[in-house]
Amino acid sequence: MNRINAVFKSKKESILNIYFTAGHPKLDSLLEIIPALEEAGTDIIEIGMPYSDPLADGETIQASSEIALKNGMELNLLFKQITKLRQTNKIPLILMGYYNQVLQYGVDKFLKDAASAGIDGLIIPDLPMQEYETQLKEKFIKNNLGISFLVTPQTSDTRIKKAAALSSAFLYIISSSSITGTTSNIADGQITYYNKVRSLISNTPSLIGFGIHNSSSFKKASLYADGAIIGSAFIRHLEGKKNLRSACKEFVQSILS
Repeated sequence: MNRINAVFKSKKESILNIYFTAGHPKLDSLLEIIPALEEAGTDIIEIGMPYSDPLADGETIQASSEIALKNGMELNLLFKQITKLRQTNKIPLILMGYYNQVLQYGVDKFLKDAASAGIDGLIIPDLPMQEYETQLKEKFIKNNLGISFLVTPQTSDTRIKKAAALSSAFLYIISSSSITGTTSNIADGQITYYNKVRSLISNTPSLIGFGIHNSSSFKKASLYADGAIIGSAFIRHLEGKKNLRSACKEFVQSILS
């Protein structure tokens, strides 16, 4: 059992997953952001690996990736920063990125280095489930790394069941078919979709993401899953803040209040 599984075992509701991009707003901001988020009461932290062509990401996360890349963030440095953090921080950490990044680094080396640094799980939106199941699953198990697959309102019932069965960390429920960063309220049609997913996924933990941006949307999403993921709203909150630790604590408190 890794740290992600332990969270879902010990906490049954309102699990807060915060996303930010490594290397943003400054190259070493991760070293301040993660301890502050953990201290403020975040349950899981999702770290974006900056990428030049983030297909599923909205304007806010795309912009943060561009800044991070200009700052000089790359995977070797990211793993070094995580390794340093793991000397004192125990919060579950997930890397979110794209399969091409993993392939370019080398799949076996990436999984080994991620695990050695202290990463607990991965979210790779464009990784085919079949490829994971036939070629990568055993490698993830060997390195004690969880994985989360994504489902949308357009995902078939059969595929939802498959994604849940393969998600060893949690099932990532995309709230709508839009990109990240939207802030619309949860509609009746989405509630029907959430309830359908819940009925199909057995005991697989789940988190809702995309469009969760404040206390109200977090609490409502948490009614239909084990918790929710907030990314773009957090990144926007950090803009222009000189004291990142205070900004992190302020944001988490605003969500959990």
